Amino acid sequence: MNPWIAGARPKTLPAAIVPVAVGLAAAAGSPDVRWWLGAPALVVSLALQVGVNYANDYSDGIRGTDEQRVGPLRLVGSGLVAPRKVKMAAFAAFGVAAVAGLVIAVATSPWLLAVGVVAIAAAWFYTGGKNPYGYIGLGEVFVFVFFGLVATVGSTFAVSEQLPSLAWLASVPVGCLACALLVVNNLRDIPTDVVAGKKTLAVRLGDPRTRSLYMLLCVVALVFVVLAGVQRPAAVFGLVGLAAVLRPLGLVRSGVKGRDLIAVLGTTGRAQMMFGVTFSIGLLIGA
Repeated sequence: MNPWIAGARPKTLPAAIVPVAVGLAAAAGSPDVRWWLGAPALVVSLALQVGVNYANDYSDGIRGTDEQRVGPLRLVGSGLVAPRKVKMAAFAAFGVAAVAGLVIAVATSPWLLAVGVVAIAAAWFYTGGKNPYGYIGLGEVFVFVFFGLVATVGSTFAVSEQLPSLAWLASVPVGCLACALLVVNNLRDIPTDVVAGKKTLAVRLGDPRTRSLYMLLCVVALVFVVLAGVQRPAAVFGLVGLAAVLRPLGLVRSGVKGRDLIAVLGTTGRAQMMFGVTFSIGLLIGA
């Protein structure tokens, strides 16, 4: 695989695609929906995901955090790509997100510019800067807020200029599954993060409680799909896709560690995508 593609971490991209799909589906049935704005919304989400991945690669690489990784390839940590180039790639991705976000803001509300600035700053300072919040256990908060609430509800607002309660309900399971991806990633990296002084939430909780957190996220996702179904009954079709999380959930419960968790990361990403498809279909046909 091309190292730049590997560095973009394709297995994490469902975390960017699903919230937009669900947010657009939640907007179905609203008056005067401008569906074309869904395209720049998807560009924003994908560009931010790729940008934060490159930024994380750069920041962890120059700190030496990635020197003893057991996970997928890292560009800076492996020495394949100069740190400056990875940093430029991160800012290029953020630039793409900013341009697409500007299109949405011009068509809807200038307040979205402020949301975009905060989102890009949060993406950079996740592991960048002198005091990265990802190193003190707040990474999951960032993922839940920006790849759950903001991306889902923001996509609904982008095409409908409304903030319906259904979109907020739908954003919770999306955020939970996005968090589950990060939890698996950080669970795998507990041994090396401890050595590097990176106090992720997984490091703070420890192995057993991190596994319990993964299970809790899956349960909360199920509960909120049902709650969304109260407003739009067909939304419970999302439970069909959510069933795909049973396989990675079983592996996490079994206690797999190290490189074996790379496969769990992949199956969690696929489960998130399957959930996103079925949940979105349910929301659409129920509108």
